[in-house]
Amino acid sequence: MNCRARANPPAKYTWRLNNWELKLLEQPDEHYSLVGGNLVITNPIKGRHGGRYVCVASNVYGMVYSKEAIVRFGYLEDFSVEEREAVPAKEGQGVVLLCAPPPHYPDDLTFRWILNELPYFILPDKRRFVSQRTGNLYISKVELSDSGNYSCFVSSPSIAKSVYSQFIPLVPSPESPARKYPADIRLKLPDTTALLGQNITLECFALGNPIPEIRWRKVDAELPASHEIGMSGSLLHLYNVQYEDEGSYECEALNTKGKDWHRIWLYVEAAPEWASHINNTEKDIGSELTLSCQANAKPWVYIRWLKDGYSYGKGELKFSSLTFADSGMYQCIAENRYGIIYANAELRVIACAPTFEKNPVRKTLLGARKGRVVIECKPRAAPKPKIIWSKGTEQLRNSSRLRVWDDGSLEILNATRQDEGTYTCFAENDRGKANSSGVLTIVEATKITTAPDYTEVTVGKTARMACAASHDPSLDVTFVWSVDTHVIDFDRETEHYERVTAYQSSGELRIRNTQLKHAGHYTCTAQTIVDNATASADLIVRGPPGPPGGLRVEDYKAQTARLVWSRGADHHSPILRYTIQARDSLSLDWEVWRNITTAPPILEGMAEMANLVDLTPWTEYEFRVIATNALGMGEPSVPAPKIRTWEAVPTVPPTDVGGGGGMSKELTITWTPVPREFYFGRNFGYVVAFKRHDYLDWKWATVADPEARRYVYKDASIVQVTEYQVKVRPYNSQGEGPYSLTAVIYTALDVPTEAPADVGASALTSTDALVWWLPVFQQPVDGYQIRYWRKYYDNEAAANRLFLNRTMENQTRLSEILPYWHYRVEWRYYNEAWIGTRLENMLPDSHYMVEVRAYNDAGFGPPGEICEMFTKKPPPDRPPRLVRYYDLFRTYLYITWTHVEPMYNESRIEGYKVMIKKEGHFRGKLMLTGRHYMFMAVPSEGDLLVEVRARSEGGDGPISRIRISAGAVLSARSLGVVPLLLVGLCSLSL
Repeated sequence: MNCRARANPPAKYTWRLNNWELKLLEQPDEHYSLVGGNLVITNPIKGRHGGRYVCVASNVYGMVYSKEAIVRFGYLEDFSVEEREAVPAKEGQGVVLLCAPPPHYPDDLTFRWILNELPYFILPDKRRFVSQRTGNLYISKVELSDSGNYSCFVSSPSIAKSVYSQFIPLVPSPESPARKYPADIRLKLPDTTALLGQNITLECFALGNPIPEIRWRKVDAELPASHEIGMSGSLLHLYNVQYEDEGSYECEALNTKGKDWHRIWLYVEAAPEWASHINNTEKDIGSELTLSCQANAKPWVYIRWLKDGYSYGKGELKFSSLTFADSGMYQCIAENRYGIIYANAELRVIACAPTFEKNPVRKTLLGARKGRVVIECKPRAAPKPKIIWSKGTEQLRNSSRLRVWDDGSLEILNATRQDEGTYTCFAENDRGKANSSGVLTIVEATKITTAPDYTEVTVGKTARMACAASHDPSLDVTFVWSVDTHVIDFDRETEHYERVTAYQSSGELRIRNTQLKHAGHYTCTAQTIVDNATASADLIVRGPPGPPGGLRVEDYKAQTARLVWSRGADHHSPILRYTIQARDSLSLDWEVWRNITTAPPILEGMAEMANLVDLTPWTEYEFRVIATNALGMGEPSVPAPKIRTWEAVPTVPPTDVGGGGGMSKELTITWTPVPREFYFGRNFGYVVAFKRHDYLDWKWATVADPEARRYVYKDASIVQVTEYQVKVRPYNSQGEGPYSLTAVIYTALDVPTEAPADVGASALTSTDALVWWLPVFQQPVDGYQIRYWRKYYDNEAAANRLFLNRTMENQTRLSEILPYWHYRVEWRYYNEAWIGTRLENMLPDSHYMVEVRAYNDAGFGPPGEICEMFTKKPPPDRPPRLVRYYDLFRTYLYITWTHVEPMYNESRIEGYKVMIKKEGHFRGKLMLTGRHYMFMAVPSEGDLLVEVRARSEGGDGPISRIRISAGAVLSARSLGVVPLLLVGLCSLSL
């Protein structure tokens, strides 16, 4: 522990422990050692070396005590080894796990929670919170994933030690559906004290489902500008706390099920700080002296005194006649429960014979004729000496023109040339005598010859004020201007002030761009080293009015208030009218002021009161007044103290009331929330009323969240697609407001409960299939969903989906899909009631599962019986090879093609499709044939395309084409001329 004092001769140091002196020289101690003034404790022992230490510094002139140093030993004990009981909780409930930290010192602990094992620490979020005040773990709503073993991990940064508790099992149990719980604040801090200038954090956390939202506010005031919200609203940080931050802080927690709030009173106190304190003092023997100290603190400080280390009273020290015994080292001590401060000073009581060594009478003295002359005589002497003055050899006595002051100075009034001469001051006390002399010369007095005149000027114009003086020609003159009590500095205030020197003895003042602040009483002072002369005049600046003062709000209610003020300066132009402006807590920008409505709407210039109307209930307002005259609008007044208007019943209902739809057995009601400025009071919420259109009685429910947009009423007796009438009204702590317009909505559909019957499927080709079923007659049904997937190969969840909308224009009947020969007796038996659709892009030669179910806006109904089907093998992937021949007259054409042989994994060939069409057309004549040839006439004009492809049950194969021109045959796209003729000859020979 360090200790060092300023002293001459050097100080001697000793230390005290709990008011007992440590006699280290007489009784050496292996633990203590003194290095200079510093005390070193080696290997300290808790039971022996803890306590209050004070350093004492002394020399022959006195003794002083240092402030106390407290030595304490930190510790953090282990948690109890007893097992913690399991904590059961239902899903959606809130829970608090208690930490119960072990005994410790100091209190600067930090808390974390372990889940199951180190180092898996819980990260706090909106749902989970770890209090650094209590150490407890708060979970607003429990989820099944929270199951596990929890341990409180406590660390002490002061002693670098950590311990953790036995595990606490948390056992959530499922609850379907999870219940909703209103907000419930469980972390409620007591009233708190913060020290001035320090930082503090307030905590608040609530349980509830849904997870509550946390909001902070300061009762009857704004939150401090230096505040910061953290941890999703659970923490309110206040930085650099000031006295004005003291007050009640409210934490509000809310969810859709309800609200809860808790208030914490924050006290702001302070350790002592010196406002004034003692300093080293030297006083004459026998004189009076008062020693006092003042300190700022909260609570108030206790002042006590030490002299040379011994108690010497309290409060204020007064000495009526100082003696040498009063000399010494004095210590003023101010303390409260937050700290202690010391102020040290030496008092020296002296006695000496008079001496002019350091402060003689001035050798050359000047005085103005007919003026006042003062000659100072201030020797150093103790006790106070007797003073006698002489002029030459003549002793001076008090008269109407001559007077000796108490401090020894000589005053001469109405001085003349006869007063010139040598003046001597004699000083004498019981310790000795001394004297000092000076020569007085009388010069001409300084006089103002041109004085400034009363001047009026308008804002923005230039004003001039003249000043000139006469003076003794042997002296220099200087002109100094002042306005009221302020001396003008022409070097720094060049923007407006300028000194104009037309000749040596003049000093005119020019004021450019005159402002209202320049009005005042101007004084011109012409001064020399001997005397000065002054002359004054007023400058009047006409301009817009000054700000009104003394604003206060009286008799305010929900929508009205009375504002009273006192008139400000009119700046020499009568006030014509007043404007009232306000800003409120509902504004997006607090700095924006807006004009307020008054009764009467126009406030005359003589008014000092206004009735404010059309205010918004339960709103914080700040008002100001602006006066206007013929020269413009003046500066606004200082705002009146903030007020909050009374609460009132809300008058604005929510808009856009509607809803409907949603889930089965539910009635969903929606609306647009009421804006914040229309809450008109605390505890704002909504009353939702609803009834079936054919019922008389209304049902109603309360929604506590002011920002809620919907309400869902659940009842197993709700009938689907039923007309309901709904309306919504606001409420607050004062009552209920008007209902909105009544809206008509319809309840949601029920999901279909009937499954499609007689589901069947058949392959059309290798990639297409037909699926059909009997429709569901339960209403309403919007359509059907068809799912199909490959058995054993595809995941059912990733099945292909096809939606068939059940509308008359989109409804697909089997007769539109199947050829006539695909349905016979069965189709006619069901009177074409079956519904079907085509499935495309399937994989060939595959085993498919097909499922059909009905759906509507509420969801999907049960599936019909799953049917199975096999797609067919794919058609051959090779086109037939075309060969053609025409007769000698080139009028007929003979076309033949090779038979396409299918592979083992391809469909059997059932025949061929031949398409004849004009080139450039998409349609033509289609023929089905089992033969391998055909005859046709050669076209007389235009080109024809002949396309041939194999036909199988798996579909059609690729196409071969030949172009036929009038009177000529062109090569097939896939064959040259010579190979084509060879093929034709071979075919003829067959």
